[in-house]
Amino acid sequence: KRIYGDEGLRFIFSTRSGVPDLLNENGGKLFGEGYTFTPGKDDVVREGTAGYIVSFGETVYRALDAVIRLKEAGHDVGLICKSTLNVYDEEMMKKLAASPAVLVAESFNVSTGLGSRFGTELLKRGFRGSYNNIGTNREGSGGLWQQMGYQGIDADGIMAAMKALVQS
Repeated sequence: KRIYGDEGLRFIFSTRSGVPDLLNENGGKLFGEGYTFTPGKDDVVREGTAGYIVSFGETVYRALDAVIRLKEAGHDVGLICKSTLNVYDEEMMKKLAASPAVLVAESFNVSTGLGSRFGTELLKRGFRGSYNNIGTNREGSGGLWQQMGYQGIDADGIMAAMKALVQS
């Protein structure tokens, strides 16, 4: 509802099927009562000191599962939900540029999606850490839940990719 009255073209992406609510660390809905969507503003899902996963759409809840499991294994990794893909939240970019590691996990193509350009934008802002992006990288049948694991972007794949970054 927030952007419908704005001038210009808007693209609104939606998942094909329902996804679980994202919960804060106290078990409440992250985007529940009291939350206001602000275009261009990224949301911190979890804070971390070892690095951050940046994600959006149907990949965020999988990334959150990976972050929870990584924290349990002793890796203090955070998660950022990037709801607006064509605008960089400068406050968040500053935070990420100071981080030791950043992984973009997305369901878009690994060669043309957000991650293919996000690292360059971090470098422009002084990033010196480890970076990687994971996403769709193999031919497959769209719309099937099995694709996430097949593409390496389920919770296990995200966890493995981030673990490799924080251990490098």
